[in-house]
Amino acid sequence: MSRVAVVTGSNKGIGFAIVKGLCQRFDGVVYLTSRDDKRGMAALAELNKIGLNPKYHQLDVADRNSVVRFRDHIKDNHGGLDILINNAAIVDNDLRSSNYENSKNVIDINFKSVITIQELIYPLVRNNGRILNISSDCGHLSNLRNKNWIERLSKKNLKIEDLYEFVDWFLESKKNGTFNSEDFADGGTVAAYRVAKMCLSAVTTIQQKQLEGTNISVNSMHPGLVRTDMTTGVGFYSIDQAAETPLYLVLDAPQTLKGAYVWFDRKVLDWYDYNADYYFKIKTLVN
Repeated sequence: MSRVAVVTGSNKGIGFAIVKGLCQRFDGVVYLTSRDDKRGMAALAELNKIGLNPKYHQLDVADRNSVVRFRDHIKDNHGGLDILINNAAIVDNDLRSSNYENSKNVIDINFKSVITIQELIYPLVRNNGRILNISSDCGHLSNLRNKNWIERLSKKNLKIEDLYEFVDWFLESKKNGTFNSEDFADGGTVAAYRVAKMCLSAVTTIQQKQLEGTNISVNSMHPGLVRTDMTTGVGFYSIDQAAETPLYLVLDAPQTLKGAYVWFDRKVLDWYDYNADYYFKIKTLVN
């Protein structure tokens, strides 16, 4: 049975570069996935031009039926998978103040979709498999300034319910106009994205605990500021450079690396260090 690697949201940006790197290095079948078939097939054609041949399958991570169809396809054709990279993401349309609907959408795609993937796709991950959640510097606890929530998210026995309550608290503040920018670093810029990515980094540790007894590793990482559509072309790294650490984490890192929050330079950071200067600063995009 062939080994299988899957990258969500991989028709462009870092996801596309990760698929390219996997096609060059991974001994098995690589899946490029996207919400939109047309964009997915265009990305596939681009890789075919340089002699790389990933498989394509439609996957909208925010649509449960789409995830079910993809799960069934992997199950029926391969019986399981070995590498799963949760990369699909969107950012707030408005960098400084997003409304309730936009905020909910950002959280649904960046965080809640991974819970659906965990429920439906994780059971297919084979022993010694590797799961990587692509987070952000927005996903470090130092992005939070609200003492009550810092305390709750810092609990070593953190539960998924805590994260749902954190999300509900934030979305309620957007809905009823009580959002306080001082609850977050950097004047509350891209607050929904910060909430979603902090939850993604935090849920990584919960997922790892739930996989205890298997030899499956789950880690999250910040890929650095990368020149993509999401950053409006601003960044320090090309997509190929940004793909290097994700590829290292799923192909080369020791299997003992589990439940970690990893920086773009491969350094494992203390996610709980809320006093650290790891939070995202909007000036890096604007200047």
